[in-house]
Amino acid sequence: MKRISLAIAAITAVVVALLTAPAASAAGVTATFTKVSDWGSGFEGKVTVTNSTTSPLSTWSVALDLPSGYTVTSTWDANHSSSGQTHTFTPPSWTGPLASGATTSFGFNGSPGNFAGVASCRLNGGSCSGGGGGTVPGAPTGLSGTASASSVSLTWSGTSGATSYNVYRNGTKVGSPAGTSYTDSGLAANTSYSYQVSASNSAGEGAKSTSISVKTGTGGSTGTKQAAPYLYMGWGDPPNPATVMNATGIKWFTMAFVLSSGGCNPAWDGSRPLQGSADANAIAAIRAAGGDVVPSFGGWSGNKLGPNCSTPEALAGAYQQVINAYHLKAIDIDIENSDEFENEAVQDRILTALKIVKQNNPGIQTVVTFGTSTTGPTYYGNRLIDRSKALGANIDIFTLMPFDFGSSNIYNDTVAASQGLNNKLKATFGWSTAEAYAHQGISGMNGVSDQQEMTTTATWQNITNWAKSNGLGRLAFWSVNRDRGCAGGGVVSNCSGIAQNDWDFTRITAGF
Repeated sequence: MKRISLAIAAITAVVVALLTAPAASAAGVTATFTKVSDWGSGFEGKVTVTNSTTSPLSTWSVALDLPSGYTVTSTWDANHSSSGQTHTFTPPSWTGPLASGATTSFGFNGSPGNFAGVASCRLNGGSCSGGGGGTVPGAPTGLSGTASASSVSLTWSGTSGATSYNVYRNGTKVGSPAGTSYTDSGLAANTSYSYQVSASNSAGEGAKSTSISVKTGTGGSTGTKQAAPYLYMGWGDPPNPATVMNATGIKWFTMAFVLSSGGCNPAWDGSRPLQGSADANAIAAIRAAGGDVVPSFGGWSGNKLGPNCSTPEALAGAYQQVINAYHLKAIDIDIENSDEFENEAVQDRILTALKIVKQNNPGIQTVVTFGTSTTGPTYYGNRLIDRSKALGANIDIFTLMPFDFGSSNIYNDTVAASQGLNNKLKATFGWSTAEAYAHQGISGMNGVSDQQEMTTTATWQNITNWAKSNGLGRLAFWSVNRDRGCAGGGVVSNCSGIAQNDWDFTRITAGF
């Protein structure tokens, strides 16, 4: 029942006009909120929708954001739904289009009292001050989705006239993105979900798209778990990979590095062709021995594809050439240095390109590898993670390189950095601790690092044990070329600088 006191209303009625204009200059469709009364423990509000266009308004939707602690307790003359502090009102089923020049209103009671006004107001996804009206946008097309164990990343084609979109999961609205992508997080593993998307503008919400079904992956897994140390065929006396596989049991290698041979053209080291090269021969030998590879794009130095490819689409095309050449299951983007990692435009280009790759290659695993501090991602690492969510890149594995920061205890700093990444991923994507670890990797440096840090075989065994017990999705090190003993040899390309047997680090990694 409406609690209206004329006496109180006469004293306390306060008009809180959000984005309104005088009648003489009103244009488009507007919505105005008025506080009708307030009795201390509650209040009554009224919203008036005015169609100042020359065409009938087919429908309307008013979204009010109430201040923290306030809620709507009852509504009349409108349908009502809520999500957090956002309360959305739509016409009841018995009303028709709102005629040109006409108004309609609805009311609601809220609590507690002493209400100072709504925080913000949106009419049909736009400003309550008006504009637009007339024709709702059509149904979006091209809806597609890719899934991890706990999230679904959706994309669709833009709709003419749309100012925002509405995402529905199993018939319930779960998001209102402004762009043509959305990541639905916090989902159950190994579960199928149905999705539809509609478009909105000042005239209202249009028809929903055709529905699609997307199934999340198995909990705790992001696809192929990778124990994949780096192998570099252009440097450091590259070993025969089949010999290393037979000696250690390793099955996967991360092949370094695909660079630009000029412009947006991929080549090994920027010079060796994708076919007929030592790299292609190594890949064939690895597969003949029952293994597989993850080509790595980028690295610290060289002429990289990220800055050379002018658009995400062109960069995705360069990645696709390599994917097609070797029929890949996974790719790694080793994003480093000021030309890629610390270049925000290139970061976004890489992430958007990886989104395109995921759309065009169902089931492929995408990995990004980047530097870190001893406590977790740096500014640019945090940005990379934030933008991967914002752009809907759907990255499978975020791999840290916990070395070259002057560590005196690589094990402790590797664990601390990984825990910092875990906290960041949980905060960003809403994952559990286990889900976040399944999306994490470690890529160490065996033996003596560039900064004279020491990773012994015993330390690497401890790091491997920790990564395995916490369910990380990837373990790598730089590099198999250096996985040979040379005590006191320093930082060189073909041995570790410490006393060890050949392939000790690879053998330990194979146990991951």
